[in-house]
Amino acid sequence: MRAFVLTGPGAYEVQDLPAPVAAPGEVVVDVERVGVCGTDVEFFTGAMAYLHQGYSGYPMRPGHEWAGRVAAVGDGVEQGWVGRRVMGDTMLGCGSCRRCLRGRQHVCEKRQEVGIRGARDGALAERLAVPASSLHVLPDSVDAVLGTLVEPGGNALRAAQATAAHAGDRVLVLGPGTIGLLTAMFLRAAGAQVHLLDRAGNSPAFAHALGFEHVWDERSLPDLPFDAVVDASNAAHLPERALELVEPGGRVVYIGLASDPSRIDTRTLVLKDVTAVGVLSASPGLDATIRAYASGAVDPRPLVAATVSLDEVGQVLAGGRPEGAGPGPKIHVDPRPDR
Repeated sequence: MRAFVLTGPGAYEVQDLPAPVAAPGEVVVDVERVGVCGTDVEFFTGAMAYLHQGYSGYPMRPGHEWAGRVAAVGDGVEQGWVGRRVMGDTMLGCGSCRRCLRGRQHVCEKRQEVGIRGARDGALAERLAVPASSLHVLPDSVDAVLGTLVEPGGNALRAAQATAAHAGDRVLVLGPGTIGLLTAMFLRAAGAQVHLLDRAGNSPAFAHALGFEHVWDERSLPDLPFDAVVDASNAAHLPERALELVEPGGRVVYIGLASDPSRIDTRTLVLKDVTAVGVLSASPGLDATIRAYASGAVDPRPLVAATVSLDEVGQVLAGGRPEGAGPGPKIHVDPRPDR
């Protein structure tokens, strides 16, 4: 099969590799779509912390946002999985530690992460082997495009839920990239009044086209009481700004990661009686995200700007924009040879 392989910082190849065979407890999936994520870009540049912490290394095959169809099963897996349309959890816990036994496999110290950590190959290939326990079935109303958006959507849903926002509450989302916009969509579906802050100075036209009326930059942000603030940015100064902006007794949710350490003043946190929540992983939110997409409560399709082949992935990771791409922030990959 053909697979996209990072061989070093800024170096890559599309290689012909042996197709995976399902080990006991695993399935092999014919991959239909893969999402390109900011994490993949960090592996491309060499900035990803896991590379320096010993959790990851080159050569590696990225890709953790995916959808496909089960083609084969290993020993111990029901044959009924064959032919099912699925997506998969990125976080693969050991299954036996205290955290895993409490349903927190996504923070297991020994976890593998598909396409990210622990030498677990990712989905930028024609076929992918993953544990059957990581699979989530996709209904007919959730096609490959939506299925590939379940993983980022699960992160965003958890961030939206962490705000504890009720209908009519005013919530500010910092950073309208893929996760920020998905978070805003879930908040809107819950009845919140959503505001977006884009520090990059991009045109607000795309967010407006998605139906978000309140889009600001750091200079134009109005002096309004925000019941919750979600930091979905990669700016080191915005975690502190989020704490400044939230109403006393409100909630701040941190899901964005900056390349440099961020600082918040815990005195402000205490004196404002603010609840701060960190969100890692879509794992607990995957099934609810699938249901939201299936019902039409949230439709993230406009976020996908283009779909490219394996041969074009390197250019995308290097910052290139595919010819004819739409305004959305997300690029998808179709690894199939007959795309």
